[in-house]
Amino acid sequence: MDNPAAGAATLDRAACYRALAAKDTRFDGVFFTGVKTTGIYCRPVCTVKTPRESSCQFFGSAAAAEAAGFRPCLRCRPELAPYALQQNLAHAVWQRIAGGALNDGDLERLAREVGLSSRQLRRVLLQHFGVTPIELAQTQRLLFAKKLLQETSLPMAEVAYAAGFGSVRRFNASFSQRYGIAPTAIRRAVEPAAAGPAPRAALTLRLAYRPPFQWQRVVSYLAGRAIPGVEAVLEENGQQAYMRSVRLGELQGWLRVTHQARRAQLEVEADAALAPLLMPLLSRVRAQFDLDANPAVIDAHLCRDPLLAERIGRWPGLRVPGAFDAFELAVRAVLGQQVSVAGATTLSGRLVVRFGDAAVTPFAPLTHHFPRAETLAAAAEDIGAIGLPRARAQTIAELARFAAQGGLQMRPGICLDEAVERLKSVRGIGDWTAHYVALRALRFPDAFPAGDLGLQKAAAADGERLTEKQLAARAAAWSPWRGYAALALWMG
Repeated sequence: MDNPAAGAATLDRAACYRALAAKDTRFDGVFFTGVKTTGIYCRPVCTVKTPRESSCQFFGSAAAAEAAGFRPCLRCRPELAPYALQQNLAHAVWQRIAGGALNDGDLERLAREVGLSSRQLRRVLLQHFGVTPIELAQTQRLLFAKKLLQETSLPMAEVAYAAGFGSVRRFNASFSQRYGIAPTAIRRAVEPAAAGPAPRAALTLRLAYRPPFQWQRVVSYLAGRAIPGVEAVLEENGQQAYMRSVRLGELQGWLRVTHQARRAQLEVEADAALAPLLMPLLSRVRAQFDLDANPAVIDAHLCRDPLLAERIGRWPGLRVPGAFDAFELAVRAVLGQQVSVAGATTLSGRLVVRFGDAAVTPFAPLTHHFPRAETLAAAAEDIGAIGLPRARAQTIAELARFAAQGGLQMRPGICLDEAVERLKSVRGIGDWTAHYVALRALRFPDAFPAGDLGLQKAAAADGERLTEKQLAARAAAWSPWRGYAALALWMG
């Protein structure tokens, strides 16, 4: 298993132990080590003394380690590990479950969304992770609760509900049964500085990634496309911070993201009002900042092309900046058709002022929530007033109707071509826009807008311009990471 992209089914004991002994960050989240003598499981990067190989048992997921009877390490904290992101149905379902899709226990509903029977879904997850959907969801809930206990001062009841437990009693019983320790004992074990009282206006949580991470490149990209009133990138104490207003269901608030390079983590500060939906909130942040990418695998593949090797050599660990909200990004993409980035920013600001709702945040630039899809769908006759051609205003309205009917909620495991065709069913959305939305909002790493003028020029060795067909042919060798190649070319 010297390839960090190898899946759980291909775990090689000797290779896992080599990675464990080397504390190799490339394998963080790819496997977990259960230590038989202690009953604890760890990330490969754990700083404890490396156990003897005979004492180790290796697992492809935290859920599999817990199903085998191991409990999580309090030092390396398996809940911080980035996911072993792969493009298949099992991992797509895992992402849904990590975002709280089974917190209501409705397996049949999740199976319908996936397009399988509950029996088939169970078989898929057993095959890939060695655990059932319910076992996987239970592990995610418990690890998330452990994260909240160690990183916040939320009362126990709020921890329980935020982690998806129906009651505090059920939470206490599950936690004690699985980990052999009461939740209150976990909180008492946290260092005083971390466990001390925090302002109830905000919660601070951490998300890990596999280094390197080009934070400055990512936030610069987001800053240039930030929607006025909704998003902003500001410099604070010498480093850039991303912030935005947040509306999840009926809950409203804000978040702020900064980079902790020394720890290889992002720090997420979120409005305490969002506590009940922290699982889906953090899932969105992970996607927006592409935290589950494995740069060692991606960079090694793309560097086979000299055109990309030079750029990646300058910026190893490039991420594809995503979107916190798919509808918001899709509208921004349509507004950007045939205008400059600055022009699209101006139009998006006008749209927000006219159709968005006021937001209450501690940050002066954040004044609004992005308009709801239902609002824009009902305002078809008025959208053009922000300065749009009639045809593009109609596209925004049709996109809003499409989103309001669930069109942007793609089923797990859907292929790129099918997702692109589904997006193109909206009149006014062509191949470029569909691939752009698929890349940034729907997180397809192989999406590639070959019709992009900037990409066609950047890929031409003689400084001229490739045709769309020529660029698509050149990019075929970059698959399945063509989206990362696009970012490398866009960033010059």
